[in-house]
Amino acid sequence: MQKLDGYIGRTVTAAIVLVLLVIVGIDLLTTLIDELGDIDGDYNFLRVIQYVLLTTPSSLYEYLPFAALVGCLAGLGSLAGTSELVVMRAAGISTLRLVWAVLKPAILLTLLGLTIAEYVAPRFQQIAESERAMALQDEGRVHSVYGMWHREGNRYMHFNAVEAGGILHSVLVYRFGESRELKQVLFAERASYVAGTWLLEDGTLSYFDESGARQEAFSQRQWETELTPELLNILVLQPEDLSISGIWRYSRYLQEQGVSAAEYELAFWKKLLQPIAMLALVLVAISFVFGPLRQVTMGFRVFTGVMVGIVFRTLQDMLGPASLVFGFEPLVATLIPIVLCLAFGAGMMMRRV
Repeated sequence: MQKLDGYIGRTVTAAIVLVLLVIVGIDLLTTLIDELGDIDGDYNFLRVIQYVLLTTPSSLYEYLPFAALVGCLAGLGSLAGTSELVVMRAAGISTLRLVWAVLKPAILLTLLGLTIAEYVAPRFQQIAESERAMALQDEGRVHSVYGMWHREGNRYMHFNAVEAGGILHSVLVYRFGESRELKQVLFAERASYVAGTWLLEDGTLSYFDESGARQEAFSQRQWETELTPELLNILVLQPEDLSISGIWRYSRYLQEQGVSAAEYELAFWKKLLQPIAMLALVLVAISFVFGPLRQVTMGFRVFTGVMVGIVFRTLQDMLGPASLVFGFEPLVATLIPIVLCLAFGAGMMMRRV
């Protein structure tokens, strides 16, 4: 029986990996084409290639559920197409036993994906974004397109680039009063985190009040802020590119600052529940192969898998932003597509067992 489980597992795993490589390859090619339009100065073709390669782990985790759905349909479908599943059933192996044999490699891939998402992808993505921003930045100028904004109380901050280890380039801080009037503008060419304190270098501090405006230049100045290099490493990434623990920490920080963290809460639940979503899609694929897609061609199975994956992804992409707009819980928006897949797959399998 163990040999049979291994054979089914290898077949399904090979199909999932092949589909994943194809999808990620297409995604990386698209990213490469998009980035070619941003080539400028130090951001040359080799830097673009480096950026694309560093984003690979994030792409792998993002498309793993979709690849699991299509790959499971293709792998298990190939066994059905050669009547191997029929022979296994005729030999007295139950449908539930076959389902478990398919789910085991899916669970292992899920655990591998979680490891990548928590420890590998965020680090590589942070390096990619930092290197890209460093190559694109122009000292002394603020790039709202390539830089990043952050709010802390009544202060709004912009950084051209964030280096790993706590180094900021082209720091710009606007401080507003209680009536939203501009009180102060701080600019520094560079900021470094030394012994628990931020040290600004080569900048100016402008004050605005009823008597007018005045400006002070400085070569070095301490900067008081609750930001740390760890939080900045999170800030440089999009919510969906962060680790699960990183999203949780930053959402708590935003709530302490009185800033809405709904976008990060949505990303947290989506990333935390992605393993369950992947297993739900695998269950749908299994129910299709044992049910209505048992006698169809491989091309039709792959087409069906692609369509189901697109519907699932579209439902996620619609409900997620809808939860932010209409104010219902991000957890509910994340769970609805997963529960629908689980109910559909379980219902189909109950009719075959």
